[in-house]
Amino acid sequence: MQCFILLFTHMSDGIPELPAYDDAALEKAFAALETQAREAAAGLAGEAALEAFRLEWLGRKQGRLKGLSDRWLKAAPATAKKALGLRFNALKAVVEQLLDSALGASPSDAGLKAEAIDITLAGTRRLTGAEHPITRTMNEIVSVFAALGYSVGVGPEVETDFYNFESMNFPPGHPARDTQDTLVVANQERKPLRDRLLLRTHTSPVQMRTMEQQPPPVRIVIPGKVHRNDAADATHSPIFHQVEGLCVDTGITFSDLKGTLDHAMKALFGSAVKTRFFPSFFPFTEPSADVQISCIFCGGKGCRKCKQSGWIELLGCGMVDPAVFAFAAEKQPAYDPKKISGFAFGMGVERIAMMKYGISEIGSLYAGDMRFLNQFA
Repeated sequence: MQCFILLFTHMSDGIPELPAYDDAALEKAFAALETQAREAAAGLAGEAALEAFRLEWLGRKQGRLKGLSDRWLKAAPATAKKALGLRFNALKAVVEQLLDSALGASPSDAGLKAEAIDITLAGTRRLTGAEHPITRTMNEIVSVFAALGYSVGVGPEVETDFYNFESMNFPPGHPARDTQDTLVVANQERKPLRDRLLLRTHTSPVQMRTMEQQPPPVRIVIPGKVHRNDAADATHSPIFHQVEGLCVDTGITFSDLKGTLDHAMKALFGSAVKTRFFPSFFPFTEPSADVQISCIFCGGKGCRKCKQSGWIELLGCGMVDPAVFAFAAEKQPAYDPKKISGFAFGMGVERIAMMKYGISEIGSLYAGDMRFLNQFA
């Protein structure tokens, strides 16, 4: 009886003395502590009482469980440490469960409020996506030609020299290659020139790939990303987008080309827009022309944006050169330049987007600035 009298004689810090380490003594001691914890938790009410209970039992510096660990576990012989540790962990779990239960019954607890879900709050707003101005403009251009019966052609961005240059009538050493300087894939010196890989400078290779796979008539429009070794400035970028078109059939004339592009420009910029054609040069078309439209900003009267001319140069076009048909005829004999004809055209998507939306710096289209892009949402 004497040992149990000592057991329940509490010291000033609330930690009882432990006179023995046998199972019976440990069981009795921890049972008494659990009873004390349950009695203390039963009468808790209010935030202050909950915090006092937590500090008394679970406080990191002066809590009773901290004192038990320091007094009993550290002083216990090695043979008793395991039994003591198991009972200590069980008591700690009981105290934590008592505290959690008390917190759940106390609506005024600050911690509970922080973790609770307030179903009266408005939900998190999910931002609605929108087309990037480049994508929107490209889709607008494609839709204009789709309405005229054109299908959409696609092709790889990494092309061979043959499809990008040679089949488009840019033979090796041709000066026109300098205007379309591009990035090439490294370590291909052992390959024949026509098989070397590069980043395409225009979407024209898709024209040749389409003709090799499909006999005339052909009407395709080709949107896509292209690359050129150009210095970046307000109106130029080494990466940009093009939409090219190809129409091949019997009896296609330059008048068909002019009528098609005049309709497309009116569809894109309004029925009041006028077009005019000037002689130009492209290796893959003959004759070739640059297309200008009347200034959409001043109505053709002359302003700073059209350099007081009343006209803005927008795209290039021309009748497909017979040499290009000759390359296609190697795999598709139906492209006999004596029997068929066609026209091609190409326009820069960024340039049209900048005109339609009043964008002065091409870099704004690639900066990823949400303040800029939100204008188009």
